[in-house]
Amino acid sequence: MLRQYSKVLLVATVVFAVLVMSAAVFASTEGTDASAAVKSSMPWWGWPLILFIVTFVLGIVAVLGGVGGGVLFVPIIGGFFPFHLDFVRGAGLLVALAGALAAGPGLLKKGMANLRLAIPVALIASSSAIVGAMIGLALPQNVVQTALGATILGIVAIMIMAKKSEYPEVKQADALSTALRINGIYHEVSTGQDVNWKIHRTPQGLALFIIIGIMAGMFGLGAGWANVPVLNLLMGAPLKVSVATSKFLLSITDTSAAWIYVNNGAVLPMMVVPSIIGIMLGSIVGVRILAKAKPTAIRYMVIGLLLFAGARALLKGLGIWN
Repeated sequence: MLRQYSKVLLVATVVFAVLVMSAAVFASTEGTDASAAVKSSMPWWGWPLILFIVTFVLGIVAVLGGVGGGVLFVPIIGGFFPFHLDFVRGAGLLVALAGALAAGPGLLKKGMANLRLAIPVALIASSSAIVGAMIGLALPQNVVQTALGATILGIVAIMIMAKKSEYPEVKQADALSTALRINGIYHEVSTGQDVNWKIHRTPQGLALFIIIGIMAGMFGLGAGWANVPVLNLLMGAPLKVSVATSKFLLSITDTSAAWIYVNNGAVLPMMVVPSIIGIMLGSIVGVRILAKAKPTAIRYMVIGLLLFAGARALLKGLGIWN
């Protein structure tokens, strides 16, 4: 069954990559000069091959570390590869989107992702992501690079300090979530029980998703690193529902922002195609390794990697480490 699923996932990834390539070919190139993307004497196939290898490793590490591929992709590729940051952010959004599209339907089918929770959040976050993408493309590269570095270091702090709650205690749903009927039941396989859940502090959560959406579009990171803490710790959704709904949300939020990059010509097929295929294949391998790996050790490795990449992006943006 796993082998069949892997084949279907691979085919879907290739088809998606072809669609992205087609869209990018016909997209407008007014906002960005594609000729400035890469300046290198390496053969045309060199960087795509390196990108495939690096993203394959990132796909494995992302699964083992419990983070989205976009969070690792943008700071590492943007900081250590000779690509313009606009193209890196456009590719990062599509990398995160590919993973979300692969996982979303299955999570909905299993009842883990909740549509009533996802739709109002998606409406706000996707609208904000469009604004964030436009802001990111309008700002100078050094400003975006500096802000990206500061954001990545902030993500590291969140990963270190944030706690997770399997079943948050929500004594009473607030008026907004009650009006929107945001509640549900999901079957917990580990205990064999049905879990009833509801949420509170909905207005505060929706307000935070404005900021999350802007950051997702501006930096091309995806937003799983922020979605889960807000849904789980602030709004009180169970951890599994938060993770699944967050993954489904990325397929909406990242799509909105990605088309801004595509329309401005900030998507290079030679970057996007090997990156998507590499990170998806790496994710498949990572899932198989996960059962034997030590999550704590991998998590600290990911934190160290993000800390280094974030510091590199910040110093690069400030002109200290070019």
